[in-house]
Amino acid sequence: MVKAIEWKEDRVLILDQRALPLEVRYIECNDYLAVVEAIRNLSIRGAPAIGIAAAMGVALAASQQKASYFAGFYRVMKKVMDAMIATRPTAVNIEWAMKRMDSLLLANSGLGTQELKEMLIEEALKIHREDVEANRKIGQYGASIIKEGYGILTHCNAGALATGGYGTATAPMLVAKEQGKRFKVFADETRPVLQGARLTAWELMQCGIDVTLITDNSAGWLMNRGMINLAIVGTDRTTINGDVANKIGTYTLAVLCKEHGIPFYVAAPTSSIDFAMSKGEDIAIEQRSPEEVTTIQGKRIAPEGVKALNYAFDVTPAQYVTAFLTEKGIFKPQELQNLAWL
Repeated sequence: MVKAIEWKEDRVLILDQRALPLEVRYIECNDYLAVVEAIRNLSIRGAPAIGIAAAMGVALAASQQKASYFAGFYRVMKKVMDAMIATRPTAVNIEWAMKRMDSLLLANSGLGTQELKEMLIEEALKIHREDVEANRKIGQYGASIIKEGYGILTHCNAGALATGGYGTATAPMLVAKEQGKRFKVFADETRPVLQGARLTAWELMQCGIDVTLITDNSAGWLMNRGMINLAIVGTDRTTINGDVANKIGTYTLAVLCKEHGIPFYVAAPTSSIDFAMSKGEDIAIEQRSPEEVTTIQGKRIAPEGVKALNYAFDVTPAQYVTAFLTEKGIFKPQELQNLAWL
């Protein structure tokens, strides 16, 4: 399985997902600014993956610092962490990872900077390991919802490329395949950046899973024809009441599932749940460049000068979510708050 990100002693290796599926190439990040840019330009994307990248970026910056006293060291680290948080405002995982790194520093302010550097590196690696393990558990719990002969709809990319490994929405599919179940996956293309067409379809094919690529606007008709039995998507930020911010188009699919009586599941590691935010209306929704809409991989597809609106995410109200697949079990939206104490 291709790794989205890897720590290599004095640098961070990031799979450049902009080039997939035509080319597999890696970006060598030799300083934290390169990590910041990789997150911002979507070389690496997916809430868990960018949380890991941000943590590794902080560890990389720490390893290069010359300050020998805590105040100066922390001041630089705070600047780095703020830069990471500013890259993508909707996904909670970056904030979550930065809080972990910040808390570690403040709790060990009496130690020498060399010890702090080593601790930050280990914490970044720990965040990576924890994510892979959480994804495996999501797969183990989530495989139970996949029955023989099912048609499964997924949106955007919530596979290994979007995480530390194994994926969130794709994890139940991988485990179900290991269990010998036969099923089909329908991956919608996910405009405007085509994460479904470029990434999910490619990734599932690499894993030997039966996947069919569909246009974004055909999901409703496939539901009407009885070809889809359930939907599984990821999440970039889920609020405590069960509202879900995910790639634009998720809300539309959730409403269609509700209309057709199709279960709509969200694969959500607890790192993607914002226990401090009460409702989806409070989530900052990122808007990206209009050029992502008016061009496809550098080729213009719209009239010169036309206006384009490019919301990167939408919010699906909890009423449309059947349940959340987490590393701690399967929970209804109204049960989500219990996760804070498990």
